[in-house]
Amino acid sequence: MNASQQHSPESLARFWQPRYWPLWLGVATLRALVMLPFRVQLRIGALLGRLLFLVMPERRRIAAVNLRLCFPELSEAERHGLLRRHFASLGIGFFELGNAWWASDERIASLVRFEGLDHLTTALGAGRGALVLSGHFSGSELTGRAVCLMVPTIGALYRPNRNALIDELLRRARSRATQLTIPKDNVRSLLRALKQGIAVWYAPDQSYRRQHSVLVPFFGEPAMTNGALTPIARLSNSPVVPYFPRRLADGSGYQVKFLPALENFPSGDTAVDASRINALIEAHIREAPEQYYWVHRRFKGRPAGYPDPYASG
Repeated sequence: MNASQQHSPESLARFWQPRYWPLWLGVATLRALVMLPFRVQLRIGALLGRLLFLVMPERRRIAAVNLRLCFPELSEAERHGLLRRHFASLGIGFFELGNAWWASDERIASLVRFEGLDHLTTALGAGRGALVLSGHFSGSELTGRAVCLMVPTIGALYRPNRNALIDELLRRARSRATQLTIPKDNVRSLLRALKQGIAVWYAPDQSYRRQHSVLVPFFGEPAMTNGALTPIARLSNSPVVPYFPRRLADGSGYQVKFLPALENFPSGDTAVDASRINALIEAHIREAPEQYYWVHRRFKGRPAGYPDPYASG
């Protein structure tokens, strides 16, 4: 493993300024709460989500727009109920992140059930690494810890956070779930990791407007989509293994499902490949739609002629 790709922790003492104190208070509170039984954490997280629903009107509006575009078959009342469940899931997400940071390996292992893990181990057996395809789902950080316990080495792409303290805390936390962090735009490091036989988590499901972007349907609505998986898979000759986590409705933990490596991928047509990936992600979202990251502007940045669904008024 290239040591330059590993995170070297910075001293947290440098974040002593008063502007960081509210965040430190939040971190300390979360650290204490994750010691509670998991089902109690779920209830507190859902209550926190109700508060977020009230105090985050802009994110609430964005999520409502996304749900209206993606689930036109639902009534207004059904979508509103889904919106509220989504914010409850966002609140629970803080506790999932806290468990990813501080829970013991034993606790993490007890919460996560695997289905199809052999698909990943078989793909890695070819010696070309694996692109572990997923999306932005609740529980990804926590279940990533569990995957790390089962796979010798796993990496993930990351985007630096604007808040330096949050960025440092997130990178420290992810060092428990991944042995390797790769800057999101560093394709050379990604290809190097795959060449070394490493599995790398890859989520291309957010709006993307740079090189290799394509306009393809997401829930039937045109969306700017990251098509970079096509050239990356071609250059690396690495298998693409879909990976989807889901919080179980009974509160007992999580299911992590691995699907067989994609056949005939890449196809040579970026738009076809991106549509195929979107369809896979859509199918998993429908299993528990409240657990997807709906507060992101998924349909922004479309070409002229397409309306901006997030425009106010």
